[in-house]
Amino acid sequence: MTRASYDIVVVGGGTAGAFAAATAAQEGVDVVLVERKSEEEAGHIACGDAIKGKSTFPDVIDREYLKEESFSNRNIRKARFENPRSGEVLDIPFGEKGAVLDRKRYGEVLLEETDRVGADIHYDTVVKDVIQDDDDGRVTGVEAIRKGDPLTYEADVVIDAAGALSLLQDKTDLADATFDENVDYSQFCSAYREVVDVQEPVEWDDSIVFKPTEELGYLWYFPRTDTEINAGLGFQMNKEPMELVDVLKDDLESRAEFQGAEVKDKLGAALPTRRPYDSATAPGFVAVGDAAAHVNPTTGGGIPGAAKAGHWAALEAVDAVGDGDVGEDALWEYNHKVMTDFGKRFAAMDLYNIFGGAHDVDELVDVISALPGQQLVDALGKEGTASMGLGLKAKTIVKTYGHWDVLYELYKVSKKATELKEVYDDYPTSPDGFDAWRSRRDSIMDDVYEITGAEPKY
Repeated sequence: MTRASYDIVVVGGGTAGAFAAATAAQEGVDVVLVERKSEEEAGHIACGDAIKGKSTFPDVIDREYLKEESFSNRNIRKARFENPRSGEVLDIPFGEKGAVLDRKRYGEVLLEETDRVGADIHYDTVVKDVIQDDDDGRVTGVEAIRKGDPLTYEADVVIDAAGALSLLQDKTDLADATFDENVDYSQFCSAYREVVDVQEPVEWDDSIVFKPTEELGYLWYFPRTDTEINAGLGFQMNKEPMELVDVLKDDLESRAEFQGAEVKDKLGAALPTRRPYDSATAPGFVAVGDAAAHVNPTTGGGIPGAAKAGHWAALEAVDAVGDGDVGEDALWEYNHKVMTDFGKRFAAMDLYNIFGGAHDVDELVDVISALPGQQLVDALGKEGTASMGLGLKAKTIVKTYGHWDVLYELYKVSKKATELKEVYDDYPTSPDGFDAWRSRRDSIMDDVYEITGAEPKY
């Protein structure tokens, strides 16, 4: 069997994997990125394509080139919530402009840049197993098939960027590490999307559009341009399955702007709808991006977080390799960076998924439709505390009549979300404080389950 030796092996060529490999190469270590797809297909990933805000990526690639090549719509100013029963529309302005990507070109540019800065990229390579040291459990490489031939990759650190429900984690014995194994299919979402060309420009080309569906799912319409739309939907796997293709087709046919539209591309995927992994490290092993649930569990947005996670993981791995110690202590700072940055926000947002799963979709739609846009943003854990005038309060009270208990429950959940973020701010700086930290977090989760009546998610 052929063997290849590297300091770092990155498995998966998505956002997290590309930024991890590019960072490691920039830091001067030998790194290979292995990708199961061909070079022609690499970068073709099912994704909503939307990025809210500036989304400044780590400075290890040519970021301006990335934006010029793949940010096809940089004028996203608001989210639009459509009530599926009344037809009413709720617009929620963003504080800063967002963007929608051409996801295929975006992925191609990331891999181009990863190659340019010095990482090896092996396409057509399928990882089959993980290699571990029998004495200390350290991950020392992966077994793969490359273009039909067996190949062993030996490495000091393996970075798992292989996506949701990663095979690598199934193949690795993580029992003696802090690595989060409290992972179940029900914490994920099944999603499907099509890229559709419409005949006339849509009037909402400055908006990302959401529309609730049955079983706590939602449809989305994200305009790559004013005539090229990413249209998709998803449902949580702890609910009854939906016929995704048929539901999307029915909604497209009901909308005037999609009459005579042409489908250019279609693809499905699984996405995390859970909090980030409590720990994504083990000796010689780090998980990043979807493989560590680095995704906003209410919107599915994961591109900026994946980029940061890949970058931070590579920096810690490079230092560990240089020091000759790739144990969990040496990699731990990666966990701390994630949890005290976007991890705490995603964990707080997960509480709203738990809240939503305990209620009927129609009731949730009624409540959300009645809330003023800024108050909805505040309720979902964003910064700022907009004040409501007396007239607006009275109007909201009238519109939510019959759902005040749910509204009060949402208020209590939002308070717990604030408490939870404070706990994540105290994420331990070493594995020594991990068990105590997790006990504090779980106490808040117990309160949330009691408030909502939801079944424990973890």
